[in-house]
Amino acid sequence: MTHLSTRRRTLVVLAAAVVVGSGVTTATAGGDRPADGGQRAAAGQHRDGGEAGGGGCRRADVAGDLTLDVTHEGVTYPVAVYVPGGLPADRVLPLVLNLHGSTGNGPQQMDVSELRPVADREGFVVAAPSGAIPLTPRTPPDPAGSWAWNVPGVPTTENALPPADARDDVAFLGRVADVVSDRLCTDDARTYATGYSGGGRMASTLACRTPERVAAIAPVAGLRAGRPDPDDTSVPEVEDCRPDRPVPVVTFHGQQDAVNPYDGSPDLRWGYDVPLAVQTWARLDGCRVGPDAVTVSPHVTRLGYTQCDGGSEVQLYRVSDGGHTWPGTEYPTSNGTVTQEIEAAEVVWDFFEDHRLPSR
Repeated sequence: MTHLSTRRRTLVVLAAAVVVGSGVTTATAGGDRPADGGQRAAAGQHRDGGEAGGGGCRRADVAGDLTLDVTHEGVTYPVAVYVPGGLPADRVLPLVLNLHGSTGNGPQQMDVSELRPVADREGFVVAAPSGAIPLTPRTPPDPAGSWAWNVPGVPTTENALPPADARDDVAFLGRVADVVSDRLCTDDARTYATGYSGGGRMASTLACRTPERVAAIAPVAGLRAGRPDPDDTSVPEVEDCRPDRPVPVVTFHGQQDAVNPYDGSPDLRWGYDVPLAVQTWARLDGCRVGPDAVTVSPHVTRLGYTQCDGGSEVQLYRVSDGGHTWPGTEYPTSNGTVTQEIEAAEVVWDFFEDHRLPSR
């Protein structure tokens, strides 16, 4: 369906910096959980529900933007978090992991994605951590840094493989989800991942490697189904993506994307084309129908695969005049045309709210 701009709705965005249970602007979440971010979900210990009292937890009286400190393997990292206001403290909320692109950072991705007003209206928490591989700073430099994710076996935009001692970002993002769940009363069965460019590749990696942690993913300008095969980058490396459950996928890609080309590239940083990535997820999810094409707007077509295993589905929003951009955003970019015919933030949440992890 066509999604009208949230900027044309009357919404209150609570953006004050607040604290979880203290009088400072940073809430510290230290060593109260195991470093293995997958332990709870693997054991099937999901917080569930959405009504008040549904999960037996209680959220501090916070709303708006805050910084949550997350300790992983002895190092503490600040994580930008957005909490909608006006909800009961014991209501268990969904969580969206919102991952920035290469050379970006978490606070910037909060602005790019424009998920705050959707979170206010629909009632979910957004966590936007930052990568830990430093990249050449932007000009002018961003005070929150210029970072890349450690996508295993994939070079960064500076064309170098992640260093051997790079943070394990699959484990780190599981840790982020655990800490946010404990401190802000979010639902393990309704934890999702979206991301832009390199963040889209990272979200794809989470689905491939820890499908028990994410109920659905929504990469923007970055969907992969495993890294490109080093011997033939025109195809995915089969061994790199073998999820043990079907993962629902919605993705967006501009056909004029010059960074992650829609038709692929010979570069190990990107590789095979977008249609193949979508088709591979349709195969992994056991989809039996598709792709069915629906014209959404003059320059946007939705290609969908349905009748997939476990109630999953796979959708691609193909933007004929789109660049390497987040659909609908007003955040300034030099990466090509930003379509305003759809809003990725709206489409992403509409998709996410239809999916949750199965009970164990």
